[in-house]
Amino acid sequence: MSKIGRNDPCWCGSGKKYKKCHEEFDERIALIKNQGHLVPDHSIIKTPAQIEMIRKSCQVNIAVLDRVAEQIRVGMNTEEIDRIVYETTTKMGGIPAPLHYQGYPKSVCTSINEVVCHGIPSEEMILRDGDIINVDVSTIVDGYFSDSSRMFCMGEVSEEKRKLVQTVKECVELGLQQVKPWGFLGDMGQAVNDHAKANGYSVVREIGGHGVGLAFHEDPWVSYVTKAGEDMLMVPGMIFTIEPMVNMGTHRVVCDKTDGWTVTTADKKPSAQWEIMVLVTEEGHEVLCY
Repeated sequence: MSKIGRNDPCWCGSGKKYKKCHEEFDERIALIKNQGHLVPDHSIIKTPAQIEMIRKSCQVNIAVLDRVAEQIRVGMNTEEIDRIVYETTTKMGGIPAPLHYQGYPKSVCTSINEVVCHGIPSEEMILRDGDIINVDVSTIVDGYFSDSSRMFCMGEVSEEKRKLVQTVKECVELGLQQVKPWGFLGDMGQAVNDHAKANGYSVVREIGGHGVGLAFHEDPWVSYVTKAGEDMLMVPGMIFTIEPMVNMGTHRVVCDKTDGWTVTTADKKPSAQWEIMVLVTEEGHEVLCY
């Protein structure tokens, strides 16, 4: 971390002198770094002013997913979901973050059954009785980003699929319990992985969560196959997603070579994912987006 004078204004924008604000905080991080741990730099830690703006983006993101939840149904195509997301987001003053992101053509990701993530909405993709679908919404409001996703069970879903959807939601909840200041991302990752494995499932390794708020994807990259006490130190002001992708079969995945986006399970067995966006606080955590 860059050096700052004790009587200089604190880097967090509080207006206080550094010695009265974040000096002790930074010293504690430096001590943990010297013990061999990966620690965040100031670019990863959000200021109170930034957090307030990110909350506004999250409010729109939640409202968009609520709107999808009201309208999603058997028989609709996923292009209709894309339209709902685009229209709701823009009416509320936001921008769909996925639209044109690195060439992605739509406003939302719709991932059905064996599609792990990044499913592209299409008029030809019809939701059928028994499908499970992840709807992944990301929003920009006044330059600030939010990101969360939900699973939906369409009609009469098999017990196998319902258990998968329920288990991945439990994985997120158990991981969230481990999010606290001065712990490690691996504490959360192990809780997620242990619960998935205990239920006979596997966790995708190549794709994980991420920091978010000032950009769509920021550091840290968040794994769900790490061990407690490992990975980056969690400190107040960090914001990241918890979004494990849990597969009924193998953890291995493949990316469609034609569209360059759609990721499916290698064995074509179902996958499920829930995504929340969480802030590390002085006392524990705050879920910003769900």
